[in-house]
Amino acid sequence: MPMPKNTICLWYDKDAEEAARFYASVFPDSKVGNIWRAPGDYPDGKEGDVLVVEFTVCGVPCMGLNGGPQFKHDQAFSFQIATDDQEETDRYWNAIVDNGGAENACGWCRDRWGLYWQITPRTLTEAMVAGGGEAKRAFEAMMPMKKIDVAAIDAARRG
Repeated sequence: MPMPKNTICLWYDKDAEEAARFYASVFPDSKVGNIWRAPGDYPDGKEGDVLVVEFTVCGVPCMGLNGGPQFKHDQAFSFQIATDDQEETDRYWNAIVDNGGAENACGWCRDRWGLYWQITPRTLTEAMVAGGGEAKRAFEAMMPMKKIDVAAIDAARRG
């Protein structure tokens, strides 16, 4: 499989393979690809350790690099996953949070590796696109939420 022209590279301490396998088990159109082992010792690992893991998340090509503990994920980078209904929203949110992750505000959560996810129902995005009073009401309804409540957003959209 040829390497894509553009790939998101995510830095992990030592567990890129575990993270990639988790993402592949949770999200559709996701899989683990090639796993490259270090050809020699390096500052935070030994020859033969998993160094790079190719994977996709919802069709987006990614690479997990086991570079060591120097760099941590933060909210400056996140995956935004569009959901169609509450069931799908709950499934992804709960998978991340219940696997050692944490809830954050406004539909954001963090996985156990520190990577941030926005689990965003399409109804919320549609309200923002609609603009005006509909967007304002949906936005105000969303602000105190952690996991997005689709029914509450829909009610706010209607006024």
